[in-house]
Parts: sequence; C-alpha cells; structure tokens
Amino acid sequence: MSKWNKELDDAVAALRPEMIAALQRLIRKPSVEASPLPGKPFGADVDACFTEALTLCHELGFETTDLDRYIGWCEIGSGDEMVAVLGHLDVVPEGEGWHHPPYGAEIVGSKLFGRGAIDDKGPVVASLFALKAIRDLGIPLDRRVRLLFGLNEETNDRDVFYYREHGGELPVLGFTPDGEYPLINGEKGILNEWYGISLRQDGKLQIKSVRGGVAGNVVPAHAEAELTGPACISLPEAEGITVTRTEDGWKVEAEGISAHGSHPEQGKNAIGLLMLYLNRLPLTGSTRRVVSFLAEKFGLDPYGARLLGKRLEDDLSGPMSCNLGLIEGDSGSIRVKLNYRYPVTKTVEDCQPAVKAAFENAGWKLEQSVHKEKLYYPETAPLVKALLETYRTATADHAPPKCIGGGTYAKVLPNTVAFGPLFEGDPVTEHQPDEFIDLDRLVQNAQIIAQAMVKLANLPLE
Repeated sequence: MSKWNKELDDAVAALRPEMIAALQRLIRKPSVEASPLPGKPFGADVDACFTEALTLCHELGFETTDLDRYIGWCEIGSGDEMVAVLGHLDVVPEGEGWHHPPYGAEIVGSKLFGRGAIDDKGPVVASLFALKAIRDLGIPLDRRVRLLFGLNEETNDRDVFYYREHGGELPVLGFTPDGEYPLINGEKGILNEWYGISLRQDGKLQIKSVRGGVAGNVVPAHAEAELTGPACISLPEAEGITVTRTEDGWKVEAEGISAHGSHPEQGKNAIGLLMLYLNRLPLTGSTRRVVSFLAEKFGLDPYGARLLGKRLEDDLSGPMSCNLGLIEGDSGSIRVKLNYRYPVTKTVEDCQPAVKAAFENAGWKLEQSVHKEKLYYPETAPLVKALLETYRTATADHAPPKCIGGGTYAKVLPNTVAFGPLFEGDPVTEHQPDEFIDLDRLVQNAQIIAQAMVKLANLPLE
C-alpha cells in the first residue's frame, strides 16, 4: 500500500465521530418530494435538507454552488477536467412498519436507523468526508473532484437533467455511491408510467375508493378498497385480506410485503393481492373489466410475463421486472403507476409498445411515461478497471462487476457508474422499514470513496 493510501485511510477513520453527527443531521431532515414552491422545485422538505447539506459543507470549509435549488456541489482541486461523485438527498416516503423513528437517526449498537441512512444520505456523508480528508492531506490531483448533491433521484432525475440543460460541467470520469460493490457496470432500462381509466358502475356492488402503495419503485405492502353494496352480499375470507363492515358496505384491506421495485420478486404486491380478491366478487360492467385486467395481467407476477405474453430476459441481467407500485381511484376513475425494468441487452421497443397496447386494448389511457435508458460498460473500460482495482485493493475481494435492475444517476451523466455502498451479503434495507447503515461500513465506504476519488483524479486517459 502506498504512502497516500495508508495516510488517507487513517485520516478518514479519524473523522468517524464527525461523519456520524453529520449523517444524523441529514436524516433528521425529512426529504420526500412534495409539490413545488417558489424557489423550492422539489418542495419545502427536500429544500430544507439541501440547505442543511450546504451548511455542513460551509462548516467544513468548502465553497458551494447552488444551481437554482435543483442541485448543488462542492469541489476540490484544479484543472480543466472534472471527476464527479454524484449522490442524492431525497428519499422515498417512510411507509409503515418501522420500529425506530424513520427520521430519528437513532443509533442502536453499530447501526444508525433512518430513512436515507443507506439510500443515499450515508454515502453522501461518506463522500463529503472523503473529500475533506483528501483536501486536508494536500494530496495532489490532476483533475478537480466534484461532489454533487442531487435532490430528485427517487422520482425523475429532474435535478441532473436541469444541471445538464443549464450548462453543468460533464465529468470525464465519475461514479455514484448508490448501488453495490464491487461495481455496477450494467443497469436495466426503466420505465415509470401512469395509466388511467374511467368507470361506469351500475351493479349492486361498486367501488367507492381504492388506494395503495407509497411510490412507483416500492412494492406496496398495503392496499385497500371501500365498496358499497347491500348487506345481503357476503364477502369471502382470504389469506392476507381483511374485510370490515362499514355503514354502506365494506372496507377490504390487503397486506403484502414491501421490497425495492427493482426486485419485486422479493416482496408480495398488496395491490395485486387486492385485485385478485376483488376479481372473486360479483362486480359487473366496466368495474369487472378493470379489476379482471389488473388481476389477470399483474396479480402477483413480478416479471410482467402475463402483460407481455412472454418472459423478457437475458444472461447478463436476468428477467424484466414489473412492479404495480401505486393505485388511486374513486367511483368514477382509477389510475395506476407501473415501474418496469428491461434487461441490458434489450431495448425499450422490446417491452413498452406491448405494455401500452395491453392497457389500451383494455380501455386504459397512458397519462405519463418517463424512460431511463439502459446502461452498460464493459469490464475493459478504463473507469471500470480503475474502480475495480480500488475496491480489490481495499478488500482483497476479486468478485466481478454486476448488472442490476436498480436505476442510478449513472444513467444521467456520461462516463459514470454506480460504485458502492452495499457489500456482498449486507442486508438490503433501502426503501424498507427500519432502513439503516452500519457505522463501520459508513467509515469503510468513506475510505474506499476517498481512494477512488484520488485514483480517478490522477488516472491517465488516452
């Protein structure tokens, strides 16, 4: 190990107490996207967390840039070229099932709990203190290293698109600490789509309201429908379903298992479970058709095979995933949000036209579609080789890079891949109740990120 490697690791480790305190400050600022306000494009809570991050930077002696409250950054070094490290401060809604306050930043043993602890406030803090250690040691850099604070990764990446559209400098090399080790060199393409349909209800049993899910990219753990109808109608029992009599009908609740939308097979979709149950009831007309479509084309299938009529997959990244993440509706209309991800060797044309046609043939209309293109860098790419070397030196783990279903900022900036923070075997808690980061892992991530920053800043490129 070189002089710089050892000194840098030690310098980062010495910052552990400051790192932990900084992370607690950010977690205690809820940062779920909300309706835009003047000067706050992602709502008041996200903006307040952004302010806290910039305050941390100033306290550590960094100058910052704030691009119209869409995104910000601090950087060190000099030169014409820039290395980007891109993390995000926004989080998914907390959801249900927590045993620790989702914004309390409680420490129990070696774990710090809170929404955003691992996705992605912990890695952002690790990156910030990695930058501080490099600066304080005076390590020479051939390129500038810029840490960007994103604010809209969990929905539509409007922060980074705004950055690009308004002259933001593009990196020659970069990574986002928002994935897995050893490195992610392939990401499935992602589509987020809203579909809607009108209801014309005329039967004795009717839908009064329906809702479920917290975000398109989270497998819903709860969904419910309120039904109206005469007392003479009897509703059957079913596993995972609770039926409660109301003044004018019934409340039907479905309980599933939450999971990240990139791995819907690891959860149990409460919306699908609810639709399968409702499909057993004596519904009529358009209500019957809507419920039957959602039950038969989705149900508990996490791969979209029923929707496409086939299973779309490849050897590098596996099957397409398909998550019915949100449903909302009343007696006159229903909307659903679909999050599906196609393999890295396929294209959007292999899935989106068929999905759209299936909905439209059933009377639904596409209301919104956001597409994030797939990403793939071969192992021979200089960026991939350099980051793999950094990880392998730090851990002695020579595992190959991965292709994943999760989507990261790497899709939005050129010459960028996802690198960390999860190690093989670590529990996957992002987007789930009791999200946490292990504090030893927080420091280890900061050490690896620091080494990677130095390596990319000084990497010769032909």
